[in-house]
Amino acid sequence: MKKLLIAIAAALVLALPASTSAATITVKIVPGAFAPAHVTINSGDTITWTNNTNGQHQVVSDDGNFASPVLKAGESYSFTFKAAGKYAFHDSLHPALKGSATVNGPPPEVTLAADAPVVTYGGSATLSGKISSGAASESVVITSKAIGASTTQQVATVTTSSDGTFTSTVSPTIGTTYTATWKGTSSQSITVQVRPRVALAHYGRTRLVTKVRTETSLEGHLVYLQRLTGVGWITVKRVTLGPTNGAIFAAPHIRGYRTYRVYITAAQAGTGYLDAGSTKVRMYFRR
Repeated sequence: MKKLLIAIAAALVLALPASTSAATITVKIVPGAFAPAHVTINSGDTITWTNNTNGQHQVVSDDGNFASPVLKAGESYSFTFKAAGKYAFHDSLHPALKGSATVNGPPPEVTLAADAPVVTYGGSATLSGKISSGAASESVVITSKAIGASTTQQVATVTTSSDGTFTSTVSPTIGTTYTATWKGTSSQSITVQVRPRVALAHYGRTRLVTKVRTETSLEGHLVYLQRLTGVGWITVKRVTLGPTNGAIFAAPHIRGYRTYRVYITAAQAGTGYLDAGSTKVRMYFRR
């Protein structure tokens, strides 16, 4: 019985997959060529270029991913490839010397999220994400497209930190869609919605003044004066905005204290904006 158990244990050990580890591949710089000129490796593997000539050479990636110092005879340079793809390289001191590395593995991925999916006009949101390689010092391009716009704009180029994460602060003035791009791969697009900034204040003893801040003109659009009641906010007056997106108007003459706000619907705020309400204002009429 004991011999049987030992045999079973040995069989299980043999059945286990062999552990894999990153490899290092040597590319020699010989007179007039890289040897080999084209290599295929896995993500996480390293290529070491060694100068086997009497002259000087410098290995540079065609797309700027890496660049060696000038290598004298016998000197080497190593680079670890953490993302799948095809990487062309050349000798900057002898441009006719060219080569490439094909890196197998999962395709590069980049994520993107916003800490505040809705902001008030004039506010900001922090975009954050991570690249699949987890590498530091990688460049990620953030682009934006405002609702109603026909073109996309580049808003930032950020650099990843030691764990492959990145952040960028944006201040959209209208609903805007953002995308992160790394190594030709784009993240899922996210949209940061914008609410108009609505102000309401006293204007003398019996009047109120309101102003709505957006990127667009709201002249002729309506806002609604609402009073707080036991069942919530009820609309008591419609107010038409003037050429500066504001209006001065008389407060309802009701005896005692009353709490008001101004509210604008998404339809009145216009394309690219959500509905919004102002801060509360207390009014008092003695009689």
